[in-house]
Amino acid sequence: MLSPSPPSDAAGASKTKTILNLLQGCNSLKKLHKIHACVIIAGLQNHRAISTKLLNFCAVSVSGCLVHAQLLFRQIHNPKTDDWNSIIRGFSRSSSPLQSVFFYNEMVSVAAGCRPDTYTFSFVLRACERVPLAESKRKEVHGAIIRSGYDRDVVVCTNLIRSYAGNGEIETARKVFVEMPLRDLLSWNSMISCYSQAGFHHEALRTYDLMRIANVGLDGFTLVGLLSSCAHVGALNLGVELHRMASEKGLLKNVYVGNALIDMYAKCGNLNAALSVFDGMQKRDIFTWNSMVVGYGVHGRGDEAIEFFRQMLLAGVQPNSITFLGLLSGCSHQGLVEEGVKYFNLMTSNYNMEPGIKHHGCLVDLFGRAGKLKRALEVINTCRSQKDPVLWRTLLGSCKIHKNVQIGEIAMRNLVQLGASNAGDCVLLATIYGEVNNADGVATMRKMIKSQGIKTTPGWSWIEIGDQVHKFIVDDKSRPDTNEIYLKLRQVIHEVALLGYVEEDSMSFTSVEGFSDQGCCRIGSYHSEKLAIAFGISRTPQGTCLRIVKNLRVCRDCHSFTKFVSKAFNREIVVRDRVRFHHFKDGLCSCKDYW
Repeated sequence: MLSPSPPSDAAGASKTKTILNLLQGCNSLKKLHKIHACVIIAGLQNHRAISTKLLNFCAVSVSGCLVHAQLLFRQIHNPKTDDWNSIIRGFSRSSSPLQSVFFYNEMVSVAAGCRPDTYTFSFVLRACERVPLAESKRKEVHGAIIRSGYDRDVVVCTNLIRSYAGNGEIETARKVFVEMPLRDLLSWNSMISCYSQAGFHHEALRTYDLMRIANVGLDGFTLVGLLSSCAHVGALNLGVELHRMASEKGLLKNVYVGNALIDMYAKCGNLNAALSVFDGMQKRDIFTWNSMVVGYGVHGRGDEAIEFFRQMLLAGVQPNSITFLGLLSGCSHQGLVEEGVKYFNLMTSNYNMEPGIKHHGCLVDLFGRAGKLKRALEVINTCRSQKDPVLWRTLLGSCKIHKNVQIGEIAMRNLVQLGASNAGDCVLLATIYGEVNNADGVATMRKMIKSQGIKTTPGWSWIEIGDQVHKFIVDDKSRPDTNEIYLKLRQVIHEVALLGYVEEDSMSFTSVEGFSDQGCCRIGSYHSEKLAIAFGISRTPQGTCLRIVKNLRVCRDCHSFTKFVSKAFNREIVVRDRVRFHHFKDGLCSCKDYW
C-alpha cells in the first residue's frame, strides 16, 4: 500500500493551518476521528504540532478516549515531554490511575532527552494520591523532585502535599508544607483542606491563624475548608467571622461557600442562621437542600425536615440517600414513627433507591426510641446487613432508654458473636442492668471488660470561648487554670443542688477505668462537659449561650446536671453529642429526656 505523498510547502502550510484550526474547535471524538483521517490523507501524521494536539485532545478532553490516546502516543516518534505529560495527565484522573504511574516510569527510564517538568511531577503525584499502596512510588517521585530541583516549585510541592495527605501521611504533608520556601494561596488552601478532610480540624484552624499572619488573603476554597472544620469543632464565633469576610469579598454567591455556611451553622446549633443563609442563596443544589434537611433532622425537628423535603420536591430537586438519612433522623428523634416508615418505604417505591445500612440503622432507631423494640429487632432480622454491628449497637442503645434487659442481651450476644463488641457496648448493657438493680449483670460486664482487656474511648468536650476552642477530658487537670475551673464547678454544683439536682451513680461497674464519661457516672467524677460548662460560665457574660461538642453520648447524670444549670444560671446550653443536638433552656431539654 502506498503512503500518502507529502504535500508541497505552500499547500502543506495551508492544510496544516486548516487542521490546527479544526483541532482548536473540536468538541467530540467523532469530529476528532474525521480530522485524524484528514491528517493521514494529507500526510501530516508526523507533524509535531498536529500530533501533539491530537494526543492532547484524546488524553485530556472530557470527550476524549484514552484507548485512542495510547494508539496515538505509540505512533509518535521520539515523544517529547509535552506528549508524555498528556498521557500521564489523562490516566492520572481516569479510572486507571496506575497506568499514569507506568507511563511516568517509562518516561524516566527510556525516554531519551525528556526530563519531567512541573506538570509531569504534578500529574504523577495526583495519580499516586489515587493509587492504594503507592507509598514507595510517592517517595520515589519525591526523591526525583528533590534531585531535579523542583522541591522549590510551589505547584509541585502543593501537589506533593495533597498526595501525601490523601493517603493519610499528614505529618509528611505538613513537613513538605513547612519546608516550602514560597507558599501561595493555593498551597495554604491545600494544607487547610488536607487537615480538614483528615479530621485534624484544630490544625486546620491553627493553619489559618498562620495564614493570617502571613497576610495571604483567602478565597472560596479557603472558606469551604475552614467552615468545615468550624462545623466539626463547634467554632461558631469563627464561623460568623468567616461569614462576614465572605460577604465583604462577594463570595456569598458561590454555592459551595453557601452550602458550607449552612452546614457550619446547623452543626454549631444555630438553625436560624442556617435558614437565613439558605433564604439568601440565589442558586441551590442538592447539597444545599440536604444541609437543611439533615440539619433539622439532627436537631430533632422532624416536622421542619419534612417541610423542607416537600419544598425541595416542589423546586424540582431530586432527593438522594443523604436526604432520606436526614428525614429518618428527624422522624426518629421527634418520635414520628409512621412518617419515618413512610419515607423509608418511599426510597424504594418512588425513587428506586436501595436503603443502605445507615437507613436501616435509622429505622431501628426510630422503632427503638419509640419503645417498639420488637419491631426494631424484626427490622434487623429481615435486613440483608444483619451482621453489621451498627444495627445491633443501635438496638442496644434503645434498650438502655427503655431499660429492656431481654432484648439488650440479644443485641449484646450478636455483637459478641460478630467479634465487634467494645467497651461502649459493655457500658450500655451494664447501665441497663444497673437500672433494674441487677448486680450480677453489672459484675458480668465488669468482668468481661477486665478479662478481654477492652479499652474505652476517651470522652472529651469542646467549648468555644471568643475565638478559641477549648478541649476538656474527664477529670481534666492539664490546664494552668485547673484550680479556678474546679472551684467554679463546685460552686455550680452547689447552686444546682439547691434546685434539686442529685448526682447519679450507676452501681460499682463505673469504677472500672474509663467507664466514667462513657454513658454512666461515678460519684466524684468530673465529666468533660461539666468542666466545659463551668469554664463557659466563668468566662462569658451572664445570659450568653454555651455551645458544647462531645465525641460520645451525653450520660444521664450530665444530662440532668445541664438541665438544672440552664435553669439556675438562666443560660441556654446547646450540646451536640455523637447522636444528636440537645437544646437546654429553663430546666428542660429539646430531646424530652429521650436521648
